[in-house]
Amino acid sequence: MALAALVAAVTASAHTGVQNDDVLERMEGMSAIAKEMKTIGEMAKNEAPFDSDAVESALSTIGAEAERIPYLFTPRAMDPKSEATPAIWEDFDDFTTKADTLGAVAEALSGHVSTASDLVPLMREIGQTCRACHSQYRVSN
Repeated sequence: MALAALVAAVTASAHTGVQNDDVLERMEGMSAIAKEMKTIGEMAKNEAPFDSDAVESALSTIGAEAERIPYLFTPRAMDPKSEATPAIWEDFDDFTTKADTLGAVAEALSGHVSTASDLVPLMREIGQTCRACHSQYRVSN
């Protein structure tokens, strides 16, 4: 419960000052994916006990959010707080393909995680899909 409150507080503070509702909705979707990756990552690093139901829930959320990504980015909305680059709309087909890949990976992994040792390759595979998109379409911090 305390972890959930902390994640909510960090998410809220990261989105403070976002004025464009479309951008805010995108950021919230990306934060939902990050939250689930954190949940899986904590289990992979033995910082939290392995819970196959939590992993399945996380994969389901990641898949659902990945499916929403093309729709969330259809409005060419920008905001000074946004980490999205204009390259998204310059090659929207590639961008949506990368989002589709994330969803497909999450779906393919679902039902195939039975032990904590399955988490490291899961994190690697999902992480590669995230990096493939972020390296082209997210502002570097």
